[in-house]
Amino acid sequence: MLETSINNSPEKTFFGHPRGLFILFFTEMWERFSFYGMKALLIFYLTKYHLFSDSSGNLLIGSYAALVYAVPVLGGIIADKYLGFRKAIIFGGIMLVLGHLGMAYEGNAATQSMTGEITRDNFALQIFYFSLSLIIVGVGFLKANISSLVGELYEEGDNRRDSGFTLFYMGINLGSFLATLICVWLGETYGWSYGFGAAGVGMFFGLLTFISGKKLLRGKGESNNTVFLEKKSFGIKNEWLIYLGSTLSALLFWQMVQNHDAVSIALQLAGAASFIYIVYYAITQLNGKARGQLAALTILIVFTIVFWALFEQAYTSMNLFADRILDRTIFSFEVSAGQFLSFNALFIILLAPIFAWMWVKLGKYNPNTAVKFAIALMLVGLGFGALVMGINVSGVGKVAAIWLILAYFLHTCGELSLSPVGLSAVTKLSPPKILGFMMGVWFLATASSEFIASILANIASVDTSNGEAPDLNIAKQSYLKLFEYLYYTGIAFGVLLLIISPLIKKLMHGVDKELNEGK
Repeated sequence: MLETSINNSPEKTFFGHPRGLFILFFTEMWERFSFYGMKALLIFYLTKYHLFSDSSGNLLIGSYAALVYAVPVLGGIIADKYLGFRKAIIFGGIMLVLGHLGMAYEGNAATQSMTGEITRDNFALQIFYFSLSLIIVGVGFLKANISSLVGELYEEGDNRRDSGFTLFYMGINLGSFLATLICVWLGETYGWSYGFGAAGVGMFFGLLTFISGKKLLRGKGESNNTVFLEKKSFGIKNEWLIYLGSTLSALLFWQMVQNHDAVSIALQLAGAASFIYIVYYAITQLNGKARGQLAALTILIVFTIVFWALFEQAYTSMNLFADRILDRTIFSFEVSAGQFLSFNALFIILLAPIFAWMWVKLGKYNPNTAVKFAIALMLVGLGFGALVMGINVSGVGKVAAIWLILAYFLHTCGELSLSPVGLSAVTKLSPPKILGFMMGVWFLATASSEFIASILANIASVDTSNGEAPDLNIAKQSYLKLFEYLYYTGIAFGVLLLIISPLIKKLMHGVDKELNEGK
């Protein structure tokens, strides 16, 4: 099968898709390997090695994760207006390699005296915080732009677009699956530096993959403003000034990641500014149809905040629950707490083809996008319902592992109902001139949810001694309280979205039909 590129020369495809898709697939796979490998270890590294309290650890992860998903708004704008997607991705990859390798420096373990006083290696912690800031900058330039570049590989109306995003999404989860097995095993068996170091090596492979595959992108993702990039300011090319300023921004994030209140204020300002800009752009630049589509996308993005705030408990409260409350023995083999995270990625790899087939087979009965989002919210709520049931039937002992596995299964079904079609919806409902910005807003919504998730996780904070929860039953009641709240929240917001779904479908002006038909 042949495809016509922008210069009208034929291009051979691979499995029916542009070969550039598979460069992006493997780049994202390695980037997600590094990201999720580090993230799976993070709460344990903080609470067990540096002896952070549950609350402090959750809030730090929330601040870091919020910034990781908020900065793509800026990265998307810079790529749209100046660098182009390809150069932005390369710069982001370099920052990520440096940040993940910096995480490999662990310093000395914290100690707790008989009186409860904790002594920490503050130099090692500052290296850790600065490494996180480099990762924040790196993800800001890579994450939104590589997703946008996937969309650019397909011409408007190309019916391969949705399946292309599905394949790309599989790359994300293959990286996540491998990371939560390999990095967690290395970190818990040989030391934190090995787990974090492996994440850095993974990102290095991702960067090499992307750079080596430039020709297969066939000019996609290049800058539309090369004159500005070549022009000099203060004797330096503007392109290099962008790189320099972006690198220096890591100094700001270095301080912000240590200050939860500062992140909260920044998120509120960024969210308000983004919303105002969307309204301004819709009123001044768009006609009725395009305006309605942008409004529909904005409403859907708001509801994703609730979904991800519940879903992202996986790396804080659910991860600590697995470590402290769960009977982790499966077929006489003890599974590490962090390795349970691999079930999410495994279920996606197994279920994604089934969901794709199911949506097609449903034909005219295929739920519209808003209904799929509502189903996702109810499924993530039901996942916490499974954990509530598991705690209630466990008596005075630990909770059977099957309940956490069932929760991840339900959460994954919810994710498959929301995330792949959500990424595609952003590329189809966004006005072309602000596609990168709207993809950034999609991740800004995730940033808000990460921040909210850390606050929610603190409902189940447990007093610890040397990183260990001393009383099983008290800890179980704390997690029960949190999971019950999340169960009702997911169900309630799912029902609300279901009620208003006809309005959202109307605003989409037929794009919803295209999404369901895979066009």
